[in-house]
Amino acid sequence: MDHSPAVRCRTAFISDIHLGTKGCQAELLLEFIRELECDTLYLVGDIVDGWKMKSGWFWPQAHNDVVQKILRLARKGVKVVYVPGNHDDRIRDFCGVHFGGVVVARDAIHEAADGRRYLVTHGDEFDGVVQNARWLAFLGDWSYRALLALNTHFNRARRLLGLNYWSLSAFLKHKVKDAVAFIDQFETAMADEARRRGVSGVICGHIHKAEIRDFGDIRYLNDGDWVESCTAIVEGFDGEFRIVDWLQARKAFVARPLQLVERDALAA
Repeated sequence: MDHSPAVRCRTAFISDIHLGTKGCQAELLLEFIRELECDTLYLVGDIVDGWKMKSGWFWPQAHNDVVQKILRLARKGVKVVYVPGNHDDRIRDFCGVHFGGVVVARDAIHEAADGRRYLVTHGDEFDGVVQNARWLAFLGDWSYRALLALNTHFNRARRLLGLNYWSLSAFLKHKVKDAVAFIDQFETAMADEARRRGVSGVICGHIHKAEIRDFGDIRYLNDGDWVESCTAIVEGFDGEFRIVDWLQARKAFVARPLQLVERDALAA
C-alpha cells in the first residue's frame, strides 16, 4: 500500500536548520520531510551554519541525509528555492546558479494560490546587530549555542522524568524585555520592507520565532527554526498559510494527517 504523506500542501517554507551544529534537530527534520508532499519548497536561509563550521567540523550522517533528501525532492520535480541567510552567506555568491535542481536566489517573490504575492527573504539584512555590529552577532551566536547545550542536558533530565521537551531560550525570548522589543522591531521592519516592495506580505526566518500576524494590510510570516521549535510555514492549495509545529503534529500525524485543502477539494 502506498504511503500517504501527513503534510500535503502547495508550498512549504523552512529555515534556520543550522546543519553543522550539535543543536540541529536533523532527525526531526528528516521525519518532517518524509511526511511532506509539496509543489515548491523554499529554504529560507541558515540551512548550513558556516559560522560554526569555521571553528570545527561537525557533520553526522543525519545532516548528510537532510541534504540528500532535499536533493531527492528536487529530482522528483519539486521546485526548490534556496534563499541564503547570514550563517550561510557565502552561498549568496552563487545566486542564479542551480545545484542539483536547487536554485539559489538572494530573495524571491512567491505568488500564492489566491494571487497574493509575498517577499521571501531570510531577514538578517533587517537585523541591525548583524549589519552594524558583526562581532556582537558572533558573540550572541556563541552565547546561544551555549544556552542550547545547557538546554540539551536539561531536557535529557526531563525525558528521564517522562516530561516533554521545553525550550529555555524560547522562554527567555518571551520573558526578557529587550528580546521582546527586538523581535517586535524586526517584525515591523520586515512588514515595512514588504510594503515598500509592493507585495502582500513577507515570509522570513532568522529570529527563530514562528509567527503569523498582520501589520495593517501586510501579513508577516516567520517559519521559525529546526534547532528548538521545529516549525515550518505551509501554504494550502487555497492560498492560506499556517504554522506546522512538528513537535506537536508528529504525535498525531499517523491517526489524523494535517488537513490542508487539497487539489481534489478545490476542483469539486
